[in-house]
Amino acid sequence: MPDSMTKKGGFITLFFISAGTLSGVMLSGFGWLANLIVYLVQEFNVESINATQIANVVHGCINLLPVLGAIIADSFLGSFHVAAISSFISFLGMILLILTAKLSSLKPPPCEIGSSFCRAPSKLQYVVLYLSITTASAGLGGSRYTLATLGANQLDKPKDKETFFNWFFFTVNASSIISSTAIVYVEDRISWALGYTICFAANFIALAVFLAGQRFYRCDKPQGSPFTGLLRVVVAAVRKRKVLLSSRSEDYYHEHCETSKVMPVTENGWFRFLNRAAMKTEGDIDSDGLIARPWKLCSLEQVGNLRTVIRLVPIWSSGIFLITPVAIQSSIAVTQALSMDRHLGSNFKIPAASIIVVILVSSSFFVALFDRFVFPTWQKLTGRPLTLLQRIGIGHVIIVLSMAISAMVESKRLKTIQDNKLEALPGAIVPMQVWWLFPQLVVIGIGDAFHFPGQIALYYHEFPASLRSIATAMVSLVVGIAFYVSTALVELIRRLTGWLPGNINSGRLDNLYWILVTAGALNFMYFLVCAKLYKCRNIEKDVDANSGFDI
Repeated sequence: MPDSMTKKGGFITLFFISAGTLSGVMLSGFGWLANLIVYLVQEFNVESINATQIANVVHGCINLLPVLGAIIADSFLGSFHVAAISSFISFLGMILLILTAKLSSLKPPPCEIGSSFCRAPSKLQYVVLYLSITTASAGLGGSRYTLATLGANQLDKPKDKETFFNWFFFTVNASSIISSTAIVYVEDRISWALGYTICFAANFIALAVFLAGQRFYRCDKPQGSPFTGLLRVVVAAVRKRKVLLSSRSEDYYHEHCETSKVMPVTENGWFRFLNRAAMKTEGDIDSDGLIARPWKLCSLEQVGNLRTVIRLVPIWSSGIFLITPVAIQSSIAVTQALSMDRHLGSNFKIPAASIIVVILVSSSFFVALFDRFVFPTWQKLTGRPLTLLQRIGIGHVIIVLSMAISAMVESKRLKTIQDNKLEALPGAIVPMQVWWLFPQLVVIGIGDAFHFPGQIALYYHEFPASLRSIATAMVSLVVGIAFYVSTALVELIRRLTGWLPGNINSGRLDNLYWILVTAGALNFMYFLVCAKLYKCRNIEKDVDANSGFDI
């Protein structure tokens, strides 16, 4: 390894990247994101269902942007520059959010509780609001996972990297919990401007700490996006669609010359057509044995990489509607909490947005419980561990169960509303404790503890080594798509039914939850079919020696 590489990196950089920058970025980002629905409803007179729709779109953007950030980092700028630019963009977004909270000219007059008429924001107010949310979202989405990549690049030993990722996710969860409680409490009980100023300060400190540690970082040069290699296989296969396939290994281009590392040719399967991309034809190879036309010839290893991605797509797609109900429930739970009794004693009132902390705490607790006790005990009793697909499947079932609990709790809430004749009073507080929402949120956390680690581990182990960086992006991508699907689904139900009016106290949210139960059950059956057809490769075998690309 070059001296320049050995002199930089190491655990000292984690103080700057994880303890300083990541914690500050997450405190800042989740400080405004966790309370966004309440801010839109109370300060901008946005109807509760519309506010949840906006929040779902924002969550979708934040979870899709890491994919774009990873591509830019790998192809052009590197992880350090993407993280720095994203943190600065988030910094600008926080300035705009403070202005929307501080200046009365940038928001409509407050709406009285029980009033049927509330003044909507002007076009200018909407423009400033959406610009601030967009800027802050872009910064948060672009920096979060890029910091994970940069941090892992500072370490050499696989065990050290595993330790870093454990602390990375701990920092994310801890910062989210603090933001969703302490900062949200300041926003609700003191002032929005002060809460956003705290987020601004956290972002400023994070950026300053990150830049201060620059001289210690090991910054890898961009190597090009792995997505380009996958696209080259498709283009090359199409361009050679008339070439006859051969069964001889020497007719294909291999990255490795050693016999032990040569990728075997797939003789049958649904995607045998892709083998044409690796077929050697005249003019494809230079005199030195290298590829002369990269968009007409690929290695058999690259073809295998694309096969692996395609084989995982069905299981990956089942995760979209696994997370969609959670996205809907997480947003609507905040609007439900706004209409319920949130008093803890006579002097303390739980902020509505803090209700989501129940999911974070539940998920963190059960991840540790499963990892340290449940899974080892299961392996001792049965003689074999739970497979990754089994863990994901259990997560499916538990998420469906949480939707059923949500439907029953909402039915009770609506009955309480009818008994007290509150249907026609927008913003009225239902005489029902917010604790009723806790069971469904705890169950969601249990489901997340099963399926999220299971999905990450599945993609990491099943993807070829050259595509490992895409593994975490796959999870982020499915979460982002799920939030957009949830937005479209809620809007569709609003148009076709009268279940989701602006005043949720006169709606039928319970029917929405029962639809999610049905859709979740159907999605679980789809997952079972995909899991049955999919054959996991043995991750204990050497990747290069494994032929597992037959479908």
